Amino acid sequence: MTGLSFCVRAWSAWAPGLETEAAWLQWAGRTELCPSLAPETLPVLLRRRVSPLGQKALKAAWSLADSTAARLVFCSRHSEFGRTLSILDSLVSHTEVSPADFTLSVHNALLGLLSIARANRHGHTMIAAGTESFGFGMLEALSCLAERPEDPVVLVYFDEPLPAPYDVFDLDAPGPIALALTLSAEDGERFILATGPVDGAPGSGEPGALAFMGVMLGAENQAVTVGEQLVWRWRGGDAPD
Repeated sequence: MTGLSFCVRAWSAWAPGLETEAAWLQWAGRTELCPSLAPETLPVLLRRRVSPLGQKALKAAWSLADSTAARLVFCSRHSEFGRTLSILDSLVSHTEVSPADFTLSVHNALLGLLSIARANRHGHTMIAAGTESFGFGMLEALSCLAERPEDPVVLVYFDEPLPAPYDVFDLDAPGPIALALTLSAEDGERFILATGPVDGAPGSGEPGALAFMGVMLGAENQAVTVGEQLVWRWRGGDAPD
């Protein structure tokens, strides 16, 4: 497997029952105390008409200082699919489509809102790659670092299971999650991402984002996720190859 080295300078994450840094550390089996930070207040632009999951994703990104002056890479399998479903329901029932649903149903709508609110003109990209969206989002972010190592990249991943009636196509989907990372070439704790072809390799079974969180927070030295297209191996910079 070819390894790509990168550093995590800052992070923020949310999942049901894991809403603080202390809760995530406890999830990873760590017992040290974390300072209690004042909750971030999102501007109205990022709260009005945005879904609960969208707010969590934007709040995670907003809490990272680098989101004002770094390239932004968002990744999500479904994004805010509930809005698309609402539009379909309106069309079926011959009722008026919500302008907010129409505007914010675009896959990169949240990314556009954040770049406007932060006045960030450093460029942004939205990745959708099925169950491997986090991994391919990370590859995109690391490509940006390789192009301009002096500039950090903010990577934001968010997703949730499909709502009914489409949930029958998403039975193995993990629960809702939002994760934001500031990635840099040198500043921060170092990690390695290696990828390889899918060829019966064993995996941890954890979705990519949670597998990486476990490694990042020290729950384990390395984790392997087998996707539909690639095998993803996450490990700490000091872990053996």
